[in-house]
Amino acid sequence: METLKFKTNIKCDGCIAKVGPVLDADSSIEKWEVDLSHPDKILTVSGERISENLIKSALKNAGYTAELL
Repeated sequence: METLKFKTNIKCDGCIAKVGPVLDADSSIEKWEVDLSHPDKILTVSGERISENLIKSALKNAGYTAELL
């Protein structure tokens, strides 16, 4: 399993509720979480064969940005 971390503009639980279904729909993602207490709102994604571009695209479609750390 690999893990990627992204700096995002996800700000609150409401934002997480918007991106949740998008990330949950990707079968390559086994686990994800957003650290809202971190200044960069770090999204951590774990799974098999996860793709940086796929995660960025999924968040963009939900109205958010992500930058790989």
